[in-house]
Amino acid sequence: MSNSQLYPFERNRYYPGKLLTSADFQAEQNYHINKGRFINGLMYGSGVVCGLGVFSLDDLSVLIESGVAIDGTGREIILDTSVVKKISAIEGFDRLETDTAILKIRYNEQDVHSVYSVNHKEDEKEYEFNRIAEGYELFLVDKEGETVNYDPETEFLAREILFKSENYVGEVMMPATVCKGKNVKIVLEIRKVSDEDVRLSCRGILEIPVFHTPDDESELEIGVEDLNLKMGESIRKEYWVRVLDNDAEESELILRSGSAAAFENENAINSSSHFAIRVRLSNSSPLELVGRETGRINLEMRNMELSDDAISLAEIQMVRNAGSYIIENIRDTSAKKYVLTPAQEIMRNNYLSYYVKDVELKKNKDIKETPVLKNAAPSKAGEFTNIATGTLEVPLGRNAREGDIRYSGEIAHGLGPGNVYVEIGYNFVSDDPDMGANQKSTIYGNPELFSQQNNILASVETGIKVLNEKGSFVVAARLLRNVDFLVLSFRWVAIRFPSGDDIELTEDYYDKSISVDTPTVIMGGKESHFFGVRFNNMKACSITYELTSPGSGEISSDGIYTAPSKEGVYEIRIYCTDMPVICTYAYAIVKKKMLDDKNETDVTEKTGDSK
Repeated sequence: MSNSQLYPFERNRYYPGKLLTSADFQAEQNYHINKGRFINGLMYGSGVVCGLGVFSLDDLSVLIESGVAIDGTGREIILDTSVVKKISAIEGFDRLETDTAILKIRYNEQDVHSVYSVNHKEDEKEYEFNRIAEGYELFLVDKEGETVNYDPETEFLAREILFKSENYVGEVMMPATVCKGKNVKIVLEIRKVSDEDVRLSCRGILEIPVFHTPDDESELEIGVEDLNLKMGESIRKEYWVRVLDNDAEESELILRSGSAAAFENENAINSSSHFAIRVRLSNSSPLELVGRETGRINLEMRNMELSDDAISLAEIQMVRNAGSYIIENIRDTSAKKYVLTPAQEIMRNNYLSYYVKDVELKKNKDIKETPVLKNAAPSKAGEFTNIATGTLEVPLGRNAREGDIRYSGEIAHGLGPGNVYVEIGYNFVSDDPDMGANQKSTIYGNPELFSQQNNILASVETGIKVLNEKGSFVVAARLLRNVDFLVLSFRWVAIRFPSGDDIELTEDYYDKSISVDTPTVIMGGKESHFFGVRFNNMKACSITYELTSPGSGEISSDGIYTAPSKEGVYEIRIYCTDMPVICTYAYAIVKKKMLDDKNETDVTEKTGDSK
C-alpha cells in the first residue's frame, strides 16, 4: 500500500522573502491531507461508514449502493451514486481461480482538467493536469487468498481451540485479565467454515480453580447439541462465573484431560485432549481494566490492524464454467465491517460486554445459544439506548410488475437479541413549491393515501419479519401497481422492550454517595457561600454544580454560590461529573436581613417540606 506512513508531520515555515515553489505548495497540501487521514484512522478505524450495500440485479450484474468508507490509511472513499456492474467487467474477474470472490473498493486518484503550461521549457510537457479527482475503484479477489489483518482483540482475550475440522471450529475464550470479586464471561464460539450440510454436537469440562459457577462449583461443563449452521455463521454460548477475591495474582482455566469430545453427524472428530488458559487476577474495576487495555494499543499495533487499503463490501458466490458464470448468492454481512463510532469506543464497549454488574448469576442452563450476525452494527451510545433507526433499500430489478414481492437483506438493528418492535416508512423526494426546491419525506403507513399530492409515489404494501434471537429483521414489499424504479428506499425505526433479564453494564453505585456539608443555608441577596461535599464509601472525584431553574443566582465550577437579589428558595444540584447517577441537592434561602427569627423558622420549615 502506498503512503501508509503518514507521520511524522512536517509543515512549511514561512519567512519574509521566502521563494515558494510547487514543492512547497505540495508540502502544504500533504501536511493537512495527512493530518486529516491520521485522525480518521485513529478515531474511526477502517470500514464502511454508511451505505455501500451490494445486491444481485440478475444472474450477471450487481447493484452497489452509494455510500462512504474509510480505508486503513484514513482516506475517505466516496461512492456518490449507486452503480450497476457486470461481474465480468470488474477488475480482477479474469484472475479469479475459485467460485467465491470478495468484492472490494479502494481509494483512487486521477489527474484531470488538462491545461496549457505557460512557462514550460522545451524538454517539459506542453500540457499539465490542473486538478486531482479523488475517486474509487472496484475489484475482485479470491476469498481463499484473502489475508487477515492483525486483530487487537487478541491482546485482550485468551483463546484455546476446543475442536477443529473441515466443517466446524470451536474456540474457548475469555479476558486474559479478570477482576477479583467480579463476574466474568467465558465464551464458547463455534464457526461454520464449509458449505457441507453437517450437524455438530460437542462437550467438554473446564476446571476453574479461582472461579465459581452459579451453582458454587469449581468446574464448568460446556458444549452444544445437534447444531446446524450455514457457511460463515457462528454462535457464541456464554457462561458467567464469579472471580474469587483472594491473594493470588495468576490462575488457569484447565480443560479436563479426556473430557472433550465432538461429533459431526455422529462421527467423532479431532478435539483437544488438554489445554490451560492462563489468566491474571487484578484488583482493578472492569472500567479501569478496560480503559487501560484499550488505551495501551500503540501505533505499531494500530498500523497492523489498519494495514489494508481496500474495504470488503460483499462475498459473491458464482457458478462458473468455461467462458460463462452465474451469480448464485451474495453475502455482505460476513464480509463487511461497519464504522459507527470512534474505534476506541467501539472496542471499549465490546470489552465491557465480558463483565457484568454484581448481581446473582442465573443458571447456565437458562442461557440460550444466540446466533451472531458477523460484523452486526453495534448499538450507538447515547441517551436512547433502546431505540435505533436507519435506512434500507429493497431492490426491485428492471422488470418489477404489479403483485411482485421483493425482500431486503437481513438487517441488524443493533439493539441485540430480544423483543424488538420495528416500523418502516417509505422515503421519497418531491418538489416543494413553498421552498422552491426538492424535499425528502417519509410516509409511515399506506403511501397510496398521498398519491394525489404526488403522482410518483410507489404504491406498495410492506411486512416486517423480526428475528428476535438474532437481533435483526427482514422487510418484504409487494407492488400494488407497476413502477419504473430500480430500488425502493425506506426509513426504519426499532424499539426494544425492556426485559427483566437485561443486565446493566455499569459499576455498582448502591453504596456510594455524596453529601453536602451544609445542605441548607440562609443568606442575603448577592451574598456568596461555598457548598463543600463529602464522599461516602468512594474516592474523591470531580464534582459538577448546576442550578435547577433560571434566575437562581450563579454557581461557579468549584461550588461557590452567589445569591440573586430576589427573595426565595433556590435549589442547587450537585453530582459526580463522571457518574451523574451519584448526586445530591443543596438549598439556599435568600431573604432580607430585617426578617425576624420567627420568619426564619417558617421559611426553614417550608424548605424542609419541599425537600
